[in-house]
Amino acid sequence: MMSVEHPIFSPTRRQLLTAGSGAIVISTLPLKAIADEVDLLRARTELFGNGAIQEGRVTVKLPPIAENGHSVPITVTVDSPMTADDYVKRVAILSPRNPLPNIAQHHFTPLSGKAEVSSRIRMSGTQAIQAVAEMSDGSLWSGSMETVVTLAACVVL
Repeated sequence: MMSVEHPIFSPTRRQLLTAGSGAIVISTLPLKAIADEVDLLRARTELFGNGAIQEGRVTVKLPPIAENGHSVPITVTVDSPMTADDYVKRVAILSPRNPLPNIAQHHFTPLSGKAEVSSRIRMSGTQAIQAVAEMSDGSLWSGSMETVVTLAACVVL
């Protein structure tokens, strides 16, 4: 019987240097893994136009530290009586670091009873999540909260 030997991969010095150089070049290429401030402003303008956004009335609750960015609990509450004359029309949750800055939009009516939403979001690293609420009178209000993310999600490899 004939024995067939399987060659074991043993790279040469030149192959190792070439692979190492390639890895260095690839690691320096700019990858679009996070939005930047321009993307955030563009998303906010697309959603709400150029109206002035006032701080207040919107409360964002996030854990102070999120061990895993794949599922971070968030609660957004807007101070509103939710009557036919004064209610929250919609709330947008925005991220300055995720690949897409517009995380979610929630729509409300006076029949909603309360302007509050709880969910889980993906976060690409430590950042301040902003929520912008549009009221029935057209005014815009915002609130934000920062959380430290130890293991980021939303990264492009």
